[in-house]
Amino acid sequence: MRLLTTVAGLRTYLASARDKQLIGLVPTMGALHQGHVSLIRRAMAEVDRVVVSIFVNPLQFGPQEDLAQYPRQLETDAQLCESLGVDAIFAPTPEEMGVNPQSEALTQVIPPAHMMDSLCGAFRPGHFQGVATIVTKLLNIVSPDVAYFGEKDAQQLAIIRQLVQDLNLPVIIKGCPIVREASGLACSSRNRYLTEAQKKEALALYQGLKAANQAFLAGERQTQVLIDRVKHQLTPHSAITVQYIECVHPQTLQPLETIEEAGLLAMAAYVGSTRLIDNMVLRVRKPIIAIDGPAGAGKSTVTRKVAQALNLTYLDTGAMYRGMAWLVLQSGIPINDESAIAELVSQATLEFIPSNNEQPPQIMINGENVTQAIRTPQVTALVSPIAAYAAVRQKLVAYQQELGKLGGLVAEGRDIGTNVFPDAEVKIFLTASVQERARRRLIDFQSQGQDKIDIQQLEEDIEQRDYQDSHRTLAPLKKAEDAMELNTDGLTIEEVVNKIIHLCQLK
Repeated sequence: MRLLTTVAGLRTYLASARDKQLIGLVPTMGALHQGHVSLIRRAMAEVDRVVVSIFVNPLQFGPQEDLAQYPRQLETDAQLCESLGVDAIFAPTPEEMGVNPQSEALTQVIPPAHMMDSLCGAFRPGHFQGVATIVTKLLNIVSPDVAYFGEKDAQQLAIIRQLVQDLNLPVIIKGCPIVREASGLACSSRNRYLTEAQKKEALALYQGLKAANQAFLAGERQTQVLIDRVKHQLTPHSAITVQYIECVHPQTLQPLETIEEAGLLAMAAYVGSTRLIDNMVLRVRKPIIAIDGPAGAGKSTVTRKVAQALNLTYLDTGAMYRGMAWLVLQSGIPINDESAIAELVSQATLEFIPSNNEQPPQIMINGENVTQAIRTPQVTALVSPIAAYAAVRQKLVAYQQELGKLGGLVAEGRDIGTNVFPDAEVKIFLTASVQERARRRLIDFQSQGQDKIDIQQLEEDIEQRDYQDSHRTLAPLKKAEDAMELNTDGLTIEEVVNKIIHLCQLK
């Protein structure tokens, strides 16, 4: 592991890693805890090189806040990072980051005012401007493919996502679930300030959120009622001073009176003199089942049958990529003209019409039904190279996520659980041995009248495909950290479907 303290040193180090390697950034202020560990482990599972930044940002602290007292333990943090397999730590000084809070000459990034006016922003003027400025600088310095942030800082996460979108920064922002201590208290660097008695008092924060969630699951949608449920849990605890309890839209942070799709129920409170935050997203949606795995594991057939058995929508992502390949073929654009393809795809309209009792799923491109046209050999030959283009994947992932807002989907692929629906209620990694997948493929070929097939060659082809899929620069095949692995060796399709349905019922 490298410990780097200068921009020049970090950039030089990363320059050697740019060739077909994914770079992940985990921005922190140090004093690492299990929440940070979860971010690092997620990054380790999804990218080739992980950079953890450790920088106590003066710009995000107000005059009366605990900048001087904020815990700094670089040596301990470095040991933890090394034990986790982190490739590099970036630990610059404020001077190296060009930060002087007293200087009026400092260029700063100012997020939309309406996103800073609620929640923590109402009580910490200038905080999110300071966060946005340093995060933008870090993204510029590291140029990561993916950056990982905790969902406990939900307002920060929403602002950073908006910032990346508005400034057209070429990075994927991934939010990772809140990690809690065994008691339920959300992990925080500030928990160390709490006495044992205060830690017990602080549990009321999570208990309040759970009480509101129970009411929500029972059908309550009025946010004031849900907020009152939280307050009722906190009232008996004299050591807790509530700063705010609000329910806002998770992306726009606008206040909600009723929850129609999703609501971010968030709070900040002082336990003694220590300020803590916590939140919970309340979603109005049916479950999403994400099924990933290597080629030949039987994902497509199984996914269709699981969707049918559970009365959910089968999201035919493969047909969507075929639709984009058809569009490129119709346009006459050369397959190697990536910029022209990006222009074409980004302006196209795509509509996926789920199957019903009378017809299979339908694909509309620019208003034209292309469901049958996308099944030709010419289109099939183009799908893989077209799907490898970032603009194509970005377009389709955004559309698929829009379709997933209300849930009720079963989808399969190689990054459904890690990238498209990272918050899916159920994640399955469907796999099988190379030998088993080769055997199945041989049977398929033989059923088509092709008898002169070498089983050893099939195994070699599958191994090569596995390597290519898991080492792709864009959307590599990875098992989500929270996915349940299901090996299908020796199982029939019906047995696999039944096992997945059983796993869904356990959730």
